Amino acid sequence: MTTFTDLQEGVYDPNIFKAFFLAGGPGSGKSYVVRKTTGGLGMKIVNSDDVFEKYLEQAGLSLDTTELDPQVRDKLYMKAKKATSKRQDNYIEGRLGLIIDGTGADYDRISNQKTKLDNIGYDTYMIFVNTSLDTALERNQKRDRVLKDSLVIDLWKSVQKNIGKFNILFKPSNFIIVDNNDAMQDLMIPIIKIVRSYAKKKVTNHIAKMWIANELEKKKR
Repeated sequence: MTTFTDLQEGVYDPNIFKAFFLAGGPGSGKSYVVRKTTGGLGMKIVNSDDVFEKYLEQAGLSLDTTELDPQVRDKLYMKAKKATSKRQDNYIEGRLGLIIDGTGADYDRISNQKTKLDNIGYDTYMIFVNTSLDTALERNQKRDRVLKDSLVIDLWKSVQKNIGKFNILFKPSNFIIVDNNDAMQDLMIPIIKIVRSYAKKKVTNHIAKMWIANELEKKKR
C-alpha cells in the first residue's frame, strides 16, 4: 500500500524535477519572498545559513556574527556548508523539487549547479530578490544574525553585478526579479502566481520522463 510519505517523495513528488535558485544579498528579504511564493508546496529548501544558525545555537553562541571569533565562526560555517551539500545531493538523487537558497554572489557556482540539474532533466528557474543597498543595510540590523555592514555592502555589489548574467543564463522566461524594497502583499500576488505555475508545470523533459518511467517500473517488481 502506498503511504502518504511515498506519495510526496521521489517519483510521486508533485514538484518533481523543478529547481528554483533563490538569489539576493543579506537583508534582501529572501526568506519572506520564499514563504510567500512557495509556502505550502512542499519543496525542499537547501540553505546553509539555516544550518549554520542551528550549529551556532547548539554551541551556545550568538547569532550576531560580528561578536564571534572568526576561526570558530568559519569552522562552523564550513561544517554547515558540507552538511547542506550532502542534503542537497540526497534530494537530487530522488529528483525532488528544490529551492536552492543563496546570495547569488558566486555566478560560476550557480552556473555549474544549473548545468548539472539541466543534464539530469530538471527545469531550472531563478527568483532574484532585489533591494536597494540602503534597504539591505537597514534590514540587516534587524536580523537575528547580524552581519558587518562592510560584508553586506560587498555582497550587495557582487550580486548586483550578476543580474544581467543570470538573466542570460536562465533566459528571461525562467528568470523572475522581485523588487522587495517595500515587501507589499499586493506586489507579491503576480509573482506568487508565476512561481506556483512553474512548480506545477507538467514534466516534459525526455530525460526526466524516462527516469520517472524507470522508477515506476521498479515499483511494480
